[in-house]
Amino acid sequence: MGNDFLKEIVKKKKEQIVIKKSQLPLEIIKEKISSINTKTNFFYKSITKKNKLCLIAEIKKSSPSNGILRDNFSPLQIAFDYIEAGTDAISILTEEEYFGGDISYIPLVKEKFDIPILRKDFIIDTYQIYESKIYRADAILLIVELFSRDTLSEYLDLSGELGLDCLLEVHSDKDLKKVLSLKKARIIGINNRNLHNLEIDLKTTERLFPFIPKERTVVVESGISKYQDVLFLKILGINAVLIGEAFMKSYDIKRTVKEMMGW
Repeated sequence: MGNDFLKEIVKKKKEQIVIKKSQLPLEIIKEKISSINTKTNFFYKSITKKNKLCLIAEIKKSSPSNGILRDNFSPLQIAFDYIEAGTDAISILTEEEYFGGDISYIPLVKEKFDIPILRKDFIIDTYQIYESKIYRADAILLIVELFSRDTLSEYLDLSGELGLDCLLEVHSDKDLKKVLSLKKARIIGINNRNLHNLEIDLKTTERLFPFIPKERTVVVESGISKYQDVLFLKILGINAVLIGEAFMKSYDIKRTVKEMMGW
């Protein structure tokens, strides 16, 4: 891995998208979209609940910082455990090279369970937004740093037309300022992890959260590893947490979810 993880993965993603476009042209994807029916704002409504800290539980096989997280990796079994434990939504990491993901995990889970799914990937092209729709995602993650304000607005419009919610991920004051200038950006994710060097600083949330208006839904990502972390965020007034590695490393996912969330 290079010195800048985000730059490296974006470079590889661009190469992968060229190949994908040749294998499955956008015109064919657009033809398939008309036959897909999904619930409008399914993800947004599921993580925006009054007086409740909601959980987005993540399905992730590996990570660039910690390697393989779960040897006995079954997306369906993990999804079942999450739902049994009471999760409000599921995040599925679909990036293949660094996270061991696969976009086919989304329809696999959707076929069995009626739960909103966030596609978590490094989305840099409108092709991936259309692709997310045909694979039955309910929402996509957009890393704000990667886009200009105008491009973010364009991606939000396209996602809205397709019935996809957007989780807009910020890590800096600059990111947040960009997002807050967009009225359509109603779900803001604060990532405690710096994607350039992969370091985590939980104070990122403390620094950015006070500047976010209450009408926006706020999701905190990365570095949440124990009940005390969750409790702190609940007291702070966060709407939802996105947790993956702590659950993936657990021998008993259902018990760990309930212990960490205080359910």
